[in-house]
Amino acid sequence: MTQPEDPQAPRRSTDHTDESTDPTHSRTDRPSPTTTAAPTKLIARERRAHRRESIRAKAADIRRRSFTAGMWATRAPVWMWPALLIITAIGGVLRLFNLGFPHRLIFDETYYVKDAYSVFKFGYERSWPENADDSFNAGDPSVIESTPEYVVHPPLGKWIIGAGVHLFGADDSFGWRFSVAIVGTLTIFLMGFVAWKLFRSAFFACVAAGLLSIDGEHFVHSRTSLLDIVLMAFVLLAFTFIVLDREFVTKRLEKWAKAPPPANGPPAEAVAASTAESAADAPAPGAPERIRDRRPSRSKDLINFGPRLGVRPWLIAAGISLGLAMGVKWSGLYALAAFGILVVAWDVHSRHRAGIVHPWLGMLIRDSIPAFIKLVPVALLTYLVTWTGWIRSDDAWDRQWAFDNAGWWSALPDWLLWLPSLAHYHYTAYSFHVGLDSEHPYMSNPWGWILQWRPTSFYYESPDQGSMGCAVEHCSAAITSVGNPVIWGLAPIAILVALVAWIIRRDVRAGVILAGLAATWLPWFAYQERTIFTFYTIVMVPFVVLAFTYCLTLIWGRVPNSRGPIFAGRGTRIPWSLFGRRMTVGLILVAAIMAFAYFWPIYTGAVIPFDAWNNRMWNVTWR
Repeated sequence: MTQPEDPQAPRRSTDHTDESTDPTHSRTDRPSPTTTAAPTKLIARERRAHRRESIRAKAADIRRRSFTAGMWATRAPVWMWPALLIITAIGGVLRLFNLGFPHRLIFDETYYVKDAYSVFKFGYERSWPENADDSFNAGDPSVIESTPEYVVHPPLGKWIIGAGVHLFGADDSFGWRFSVAIVGTLTIFLMGFVAWKLFRSAFFACVAAGLLSIDGEHFVHSRTSLLDIVLMAFVLLAFTFIVLDREFVTKRLEKWAKAPPPANGPPAEAVAASTAESAADAPAPGAPERIRDRRPSRSKDLINFGPRLGVRPWLIAAGISLGLAMGVKWSGLYALAAFGILVVAWDVHSRHRAGIVHPWLGMLIRDSIPAFIKLVPVALLTYLVTWTGWIRSDDAWDRQWAFDNAGWWSALPDWLLWLPSLAHYHYTAYSFHVGLDSEHPYMSNPWGWILQWRPTSFYYESPDQGSMGCAVEHCSAAITSVGNPVIWGLAPIAILVALVAWIIRRDVRAGVILAGLAATWLPWFAYQERTIFTFYTIVMVPFVVLAFTYCLTLIWGRVPNSRGPIFAGRGTRIPWSLFGRRMTVGLILVAAIMAFAYFWPIYTGAVIPFDAWNNRMWNVTWR
């Protein structure tokens, strides 16, 4: 069959004259091998790209068909909530019991309790005379001076401590510690809630809450007015909100994946296969390229990049919580950075599971900027609000710095000059923090934190017989911030197991827990020369407990051939191996409770014989 002639194409000459003898004929009219090879390679490369895109689209379509909310759709049994409340109430009673002892400022309470009284009364920190502790212990805070005090921590934690001081009076040591005891108690319930969201087991939600309540670090901090327990509470709250945001996002993507195609649009299968069809449309080598409409349809655009995720209220709540954490201590900034990375990675993972062809591009195009705005600027604005007392004052430290020093800020209106003053305050505080390298008997290295190598002693007295109720020749009364030996003794193994599960099994729950640990532990390795302490690990405690609980869930196992809850139905027989594993979990929990009871005296400052105290110093570095 002959091809029709193109009237626009030049006819081939019938003259058989040798072209090489024609001086007017140019050799450049012939297609060279180089010019023909380049389009051929380009076409082949384009066909391979179309083929890869087709494979991605088909794989994404399979994932989209099978995508469900999974564990996020599981509802908690009714009995879990009263059980968590009972565990929280027991933990609260233990924390409030004899909370006023000792009736004097211990460890860093000498800074934070007095500053809390000052910010609640004057709006900012005022200075105290050299021997102010004696007067404050006696219930006389009137020795406070009128000059401002230079402090290096934001004010929010002191406002929270000051609420208890204001409620019970400055002369009541119970009131000094009341606020932190309530904060610590509430985190027990919060731990159970976030454990339920991650493990979807009511039993292990209660286990996680119970483990937090009997951890020595958490218990001692809940009975001592330091800032770190408040910082931990806000970091854990932000983590909880991020987990809730993931539940919101997963359900939103499930709704999108299961939605029927629009009435006037192509079916989902046709949209998913559109890339494969475009590969078939690629021209053969040497053939003229056909003109195609390359504009993607709205349905194809959704399949490639996914939907927008909307307002995401839990992400905004996480931003507020992280801003509040930064308002207690600047180390909350580490959590903001780590949790921001976690949100990005989790968004990509969720879009991939939901059957979106390009999850990374979908995250960047659809949600990167909105998610950033909901998290980072909200956190920074919240942090700024925590300085309201300092901003509204006239006499706080560095409050008038911008008025007294000329610079570019002189062009600002007077009502805005607090901003450069606050910036200068932050600069000097940061310089203090990075240059803090003075020796301290309880300073420690982050490498030893996970082993509780050098715990911090908050209080120690050595009364003789007849003093403070001592019935033997020599006694000890100590409050030592050392973690529960069962929990922290197995913590390194639990973290390694979680790391392996995240890498090999791709278990997102393990990765999320490790992200929390990374936010609260890894940044401190950059400060090897700074004076830092093991009691900073209180912020790590929730994630250590979660890693520990995660490993217990792996040991516990499931009934064979059961896809239901972790517990088997009533009357169901389980293999002896599984029975042994569950007995192991039970023995570990009993051992943790017994260890907490054994260390109770050195958690509460009880007067005990010196030998009894010495027997509880299991490591020479604990003394």
